[in-house]
Amino acid sequence: MVIVGAGLAGSLLSVYFAKRGIEADVYERRPDMRKSDAGGGKSINLALSTRGIHALKEVGLYDEIRKISIPMYGRKLHAPDGTLSFQRYGKDDTEYINAVSRAELNRSLMDLSESITGRKIRFNSRCTGIDFAGKVVSFTDDQTGENFSVEAEAVIATDGATSAVRMEMMKIPRFNFAQVYENYGYKELTIPSGSDGGFLMEKNALHIWPRGSYMLIALPNLEGSFTCTLFLPFDKVLGGENSLEHLEERNNLIPFFERNFPDALALMPDLEEQYYSHPTGTLMTVKCYPWTFGDVVTLLGDSAHAIVPFFGQGMNAAFEDCTVLNELIGVHGAEWKKVFAEYQAIRKPNTDAIADLAQENFIEMRDLVADPRFQFKKKIEAELFKRHPDIFIPKYSMVTFLRVPYSEALKRGKIQESILDKLSEGTHALEEIDWSNASALVEQSLTKMEIPKN
Repeated sequence: MVIVGAGLAGSLLSVYFAKRGIEADVYERRPDMRKSDAGGGKSINLALSTRGIHALKEVGLYDEIRKISIPMYGRKLHAPDGTLSFQRYGKDDTEYINAVSRAELNRSLMDLSESITGRKIRFNSRCTGIDFAGKVVSFTDDQTGENFSVEAEAVIATDGATSAVRMEMMKIPRFNFAQVYENYGYKELTIPSGSDGGFLMEKNALHIWPRGSYMLIALPNLEGSFTCTLFLPFDKVLGGENSLEHLEERNNLIPFFERNFPDALALMPDLEEQYYSHPTGTLMTVKCYPWTFGDVVTLLGDSAHAIVPFFGQGMNAAFEDCTVLNELIGVHGAEWKKVFAEYQAIRKPNTDAIADLAQENFIEMRDLVADPRFQFKKKIEAELFKRHPDIFIPKYSMVTFLRVPYSEALKRGKIQESILDKLSEGTHALEEIDWSNASALVEQSLTKMEIPKN
C-alpha cells in the first residue's frame, strides 16, 4: 500500500492500516516539519471536534492531543464599540470544540505513524505520475533530484487540495472536477501573550469580530497568545475600503483597524509588521467525482473534498474519511475495489454537504451572529432542543458534537431553520410563543433522530 501525503489524514490513515496489519509506505513532498519550519503547510489553528476525536481515540492518540488542546465553549463576540457578548456552542460545558495547533497535531501523528508501523516516512518525495494499469507510482526526490518509482497494491491520495494524484486521475475519461475560489482571502496575525505569559482575552472561547461582509477571528494557543485570522474580500469592487486591495497601501491599515477592530488593534503593537510580512491566503472548495479507480486508487481528505474553514470541519471530515475506510476494511478485508467503491458511495454525499454547510456558516459568522433576530432564533432553538432532544437537534450540534451524517444534518437543518423562521416571525420573547403549537410543528416536520455512537 502506498499513501501519498503525510499530512494529518495520511499519517492517521497509516496508523489505522498498521493496526490492521496492512503494510503502507508514506511519501510526502515537503521536508520533515519536525526538523524544519519549511513546508509546514497551512498554519490556521484547527477546531478539533467529535468526529476527529473519535478517530484519535480509535488510534490511541486522543489523550496525548488533549494535553495540547484548549476547550472553546462558545463564541465571544466583539462589537465595534467594544461591547462583548457570548454565544454558547452546546447545551452546557460538556459540549465544546478544541483549539489545537495544526503543526503540533501533525507532528504527533507522524511520530505515532513511524513508531507503530516501524517505517520511516519518505519526505521531499513529490508524486509525478501514476501508471494505473501497472499500479506504479512515480516520484521525484526534490532534495537529491532522484527520480524513482514504486509498485503499489493500491494507492491512497491524501496529498491535499492541490493533489498531484487527483491531477493524474483527471486524465481518466469522465472525471468531473470543480474548483471554486472564494472572492475572499485571509491574513494570519498574532495577539501575543501578556507580560506574565497570560491570555489577554477570554481563553476558552473562539473570538469573532463580525462586521457584515468581513470578519476577524481569534483562537487561543497554549502559551497564551491568540492566532487571529482576518477574512476580507480581495478587491475594492466587492469590499471597497474593507478589502485586501485597499489595505495594500500601508497608510490604510491602521485606520481600518481603528474603525473596525480597535480592541484587537490595542493588543497587536506590531500589526503593520505582521500584516505586510505574512502571505495572503486563499479560500477554495474542491468537489470531484469519481474518487476511485477500480482497485488501484482512491482520494481521501482535501484531495477529494477541500472546503472553506468556517465550520471547523476540514480536518474532522478527513479523519472521518479514515474512520469509514477503516470500518469497510473490517468488512471486506483487502478487497480494495469493494472497499473503495463503498467508501466513495458513503462519503461523497456527506462531504458535498459539509462543503455547503461550511459556506453557509461563513455567512452566519460574519453577518448573522450579531443580528438580534438570529440571536432570538437561537434561544427558540435551545428551547425546542430541551423539549424535543431526540427530534429537534441544533444543526451545529449535529455537525460538531455528534457523528450524524453531514448530509442528514444539512437536510434536517433546513427543515429546522424553516420552523425557527415561522416561530420567530413577529415575536420578540420566548413567552410570546405558543409552545404546544411549536411542538406540533416539530413533530409533524421531523422524525426521531438516529444518532451514531461517539
